[in-house]
Amino acid sequence: MDNNDLEPEESPTRSGLGMKMAIAAALVFAVGVTLYVKGPKAVPAPTQTAVATPLTGRPKLVDLGATQCIPCKMMAPILEELKQTYAGKLDVVFVDVWEKPDEAKKYSINLIPTQVFYDASGKERFRHEGFFAKEDILAKWKELGVDLPAPPPAKGP
Repeated sequence: MDNNDLEPEESPTRSGLGMKMAIAAALVFAVGVTLYVKGPKAVPAPTQTAVATPLTGRPKLVDLGATQCIPCKMMAPILEELKQTYAGKLDVVFVDVWEKPDEAKKYSINLIPTQVFYDASGKERFRHEGFFAKEDILAKWKELGVDLPAPPPAKGP
């Protein structure tokens, strides 16, 4: 009797299963390493974000978005209306972060649109991510102690 006769013959099914398990283990390991390396990054708290914003003595709303982003497009008429209605009382600024990617880095934004509220002294008071309705923006300013007068009623024809 030969020693080779004593060892069990390995079936193709058994060797295929071993290969699949080795590949699965390698994939799990690779994903784990990737998640560890790309783990959560520390983002400064909104009140600690250092952005050079010229002081005008007025509160400022900075909207960071892009002209091709759908929620950003929805924000555009709201921002324009606020800019016109509260001219001289509130500064409204739009920054297209696709055209100016360095601006996004300065503001430490995670997604667009992001609205950043500054008080008259230039201190960041609040930030919001996503679409923000005009009524909600005005309510937030009021909550922050900035009383923006109601616009005069539209004159009829």
